[in-house]
Amino acid sequence: METIKTVSMPVLDMACASCAINIELHLKEIHGISNVSVNYASNSVRLSYDPKFISLEKIKEEVKSIGYDVIIDKENAEQKKEEAEKKHFKELKRKTIGSWILAIPLLLIGMFFMNVKPLGWVQLFLCIPFLAYFGSSFFVNAVKQLRHKKASMDTLVALSTSIAFLFSLFNLLYPSFWTSKGLEPHLYFEASGVIIAFVLLGKFMEAKAKNNTSGAIKKLMGLQSKDAWLEVGIEIKRVPIFSLKPGDKILVKPGEKIPVDGVVIKGNSFVDESMITGEPVPVEKTIGDNVVSGTINQKGSFTFDATKVGEETMLSQIIKMVQQAQGSKAPVQRIVDKVAQVFVPVVLLLSLITLSIWLIAGGMDYFSYGFMSAVSVLVIACPCALGLATPTALMVGIGKGAENHILIKDAVALEKMRNVNCVVFDKTGTITEGKPQVSDLLWCVNGSEDYSAVLVAMESKSEHPLASAVIEYFKDKIRPVEVVGFQSITGKGVETTYKSEKYWIGSPVFMKDNGASINEDDKTKVEKWQNEGKSVLFFGKENVLIAVMALSDMVKPSAKNTVEDLKKKNIEVHLLSGDSNKTVANLAHALGIEYYKAQVLPSDKEEYIINLQDKGKRVAMVGDGINDSQALARADVSVAMGKGTDIAMDIAMLTLISSKPSLLIKAFSLSDKTVKLIYQNLFWASIYNLVSIPLAAGVLWLFGGPLLNPMIASAAMAFSSVSVVLNSLRLKWSKF
Repeated sequence: METIKTVSMPVLDMACASCAINIELHLKEIHGISNVSVNYASNSVRLSYDPKFISLEKIKEEVKSIGYDVIIDKENAEQKKEEAEKKHFKELKRKTIGSWILAIPLLLIGMFFMNVKPLGWVQLFLCIPFLAYFGSSFFVNAVKQLRHKKASMDTLVALSTSIAFLFSLFNLLYPSFWTSKGLEPHLYFEASGVIIAFVLLGKFMEAKAKNNTSGAIKKLMGLQSKDAWLEVGIEIKRVPIFSLKPGDKILVKPGEKIPVDGVVIKGNSFVDESMITGEPVPVEKTIGDNVVSGTINQKGSFTFDATKVGEETMLSQIIKMVQQAQGSKAPVQRIVDKVAQVFVPVVLLLSLITLSIWLIAGGMDYFSYGFMSAVSVLVIACPCALGLATPTALMVGIGKGAENHILIKDAVALEKMRNVNCVVFDKTGTITEGKPQVSDLLWCVNGSEDYSAVLVAMESKSEHPLASAVIEYFKDKIRPVEVVGFQSITGKGVETTYKSEKYWIGSPVFMKDNGASINEDDKTKVEKWQNEGKSVLFFGKENVLIAVMALSDMVKPSAKNTVEDLKKKNIEVHLLSGDSNKTVANLAHALGIEYYKAQVLPSDKEEYIINLQDKGKRVAMVGDGINDSQALARADVSVAMGKGTDIAMDIAMLTLISSKPSLLIKAFSLSDKTVKLIYQNLFWASIYNLVSIPLAAGVLWLFGGPLLNPMIASAAMAFSSVSVVLNSLRLKWSKF
C-alpha cells in the first residue's frame, strides 16, 4: 500500500523570487500535493504527494505549464541540473551582449535623431529582435502566468515593452492620426529595447552571482571513494563501494581515502580526520579504533571491518544534513520582486483609470490625450529603476568588499549580517592558524646546537604529524647530521643511533621507559604547558633528558581584537572546537570568550547553532573546514576563511580571503552601508514612481500645466535609472 511520499527536486528556469512564489502557490492548489516549499536560493522544491492522486510526471507537467521545469529523475539529478543551468547561463549571456549591441544605436537615434523621419524605420528593425528573440522569454512566461492568473516581473516587462512598441509602430505607420489633431507623433522604440536590455543585464548579474553556489554538495560527494580494496580470504580485489556491506574486511593503502565507516582490525597508521574534527594533526589509528569515510590515510596501511555503508556513513549524513540545511533557508526574497507582484496590477489599473478619467471628462475629443497619458503611465512606470536598485548597490558593495579581501555572494548575506547579534567561531583555522608549531622549548642540558642537529635528523625520518613542526622550527638554525638504526615505537615515539649512542623522542611514558627523569622546576613548566592544552615532546640520549618541547596551534594575531570589537557592537561571541576541553577552555579564557564548547562533531556544531536560533539569536557562523559545512549551512549568515576548504567557501555567504578574523568587523560595516544604499535606491525609485505616475496621468494639465509627453516620460525613466546607478557609486569612495 502506497503512502504519502516526500521528495526534493531541482527546479529550472526560475529568474526571481516571485517565480518561486508562483510555483509554490500553483502546486499548493493541486489535489494530492501538500507541504510545498520552493527555494529560490538552492533552485529546488520540496513537497509531499500522494501517489494515488498524482504522479511525479504529472507534477512536472504542472510546473512546465506555468513556464518552469523540474528534474524528477533521481539518478544524476544534480548533474542534469548543472548542465541545464550552464546552458541557460550561456544563452542569457549571449542575449545580454546581443541586446546591448542593438540597444546603444537604438538609444542614440531616439535621443539625438528623433526628428529624422526615415530613421524611424531603422529603429523599428533594430527593435524587432528585442521582442522576437532577446525578450521572447518575458512574453512567453507572461502569457503562461496569465493563464493561471499569476503575475511577475516578466509581466511588467512584457506589457511595458509591447505597449511602447505597438504605440510606436502605430505612430510610424499612421502619423496622420495625430497630426490631424494637431499633435506630433513620437516613436518610443528605444524605450522598448532598452527596458529589455537592462532587465537582461540584471538577470545575467544575478545568475552569475548564483552560478557557483551549487558546487558545495558536488564537492562533498567528491570526497567519497568510488572503489575499495575488499579482502576475501587471502584474495584482495577492487570493488565499487555501493557493493560493500557491514562486516566486510577492507584494506586501506597509504594515501587513500577511507571508503566507509568501520573499526581497525589489523595494522596501524595516522589518518587525517580534519574534514570531520577540523583539527590539523592526523590521528593515530591502531586495532580497535574507529575510522570514518572520506578521511585520508597517511603513510601506513591497515585493514578494518565495515560498520556503516551507503547512506549510513558519517560523510553521507553530512551531505544529507547540508542539503536539508540549505533547503530549509528562506528563499532569496528580492525586495523588488515582492514589490513587482503588487506593482504590476496597480500600474495596469492606474493606466486604465487614467484613460477612463480623460474619456469621462471630455469624451472622445479627449481620447488622444487620454491614450497618450495612459501610455505615458506604462512607459514611465518602467521597472528599470526598481530592477537596478539592488544589483547596482550589490555590484559596488561586492567590489568594495573585494578591495578589502571580503567576497560576498549576494544581497541576502549583507541584509542578514547587519542584524546578527551572535557570532560562533570554529577554532582551528579560524581563530588559530590551523597547523601545529613549536611554541616553547626547554633545554635541560648544554650543547643545544649539536643536539638540535640530531633532533632534526631523527624527525626527518619520522612519519609523525608533529615531526614537520619540529623540523620547521629548526630549519634555519642548524644542519642535520646522519643517523642510523631509525625505529618507530607505536604509541610512544621514535629512536635512533648517532655516534654509537641511542637518542629518542616521544611521550612522557617513552621518557620513563628510557630511564630518564625531569627535575621539579622543569616539571612545573611542563605541567603548565600541558594544562594549557599543548602537545609535549621529550627528547633525550640514553637515560638523560636533553630537552622538552611544547607544540600548539598558534592564535591568529588579530583574533583577540576581533572578539573585543564584536563585544563593543553588543554581539555575543561563541567558540566551538573538536579539540580537548582543556585546550578550548584556555583559548576561550585568553581571548575573553565567555561561551564555548569542546569535542564537538559536525552534527554537534549544527545543533549548537539551532539551539541559539531557538533562543531568538541571529547567528553568524565563521568556519573553514568540511566539518563546519553543516553549521555554516544552518546559520543565518555563514562566513568562511579563504585559506579553508572549497566546500566551506561554497556554502558560505561571505569569504574572508586573507583568513584574518579582523576582516569580520569590516564585513559588518560593509553590510550596514550596502544595505542602507539598497534601501535608499528603492526609496528613490519608489518616490520616482509615486511622483511621476500622476504627472504622466495628466495632473499638471488640470492646473493649466503641460501634458507629459511619452517621450519625456521615457527620458524620465532613463534618468531614474541613472540616478540609482550614481547613488550606488557613492559607496565606492566610502570608507569603513
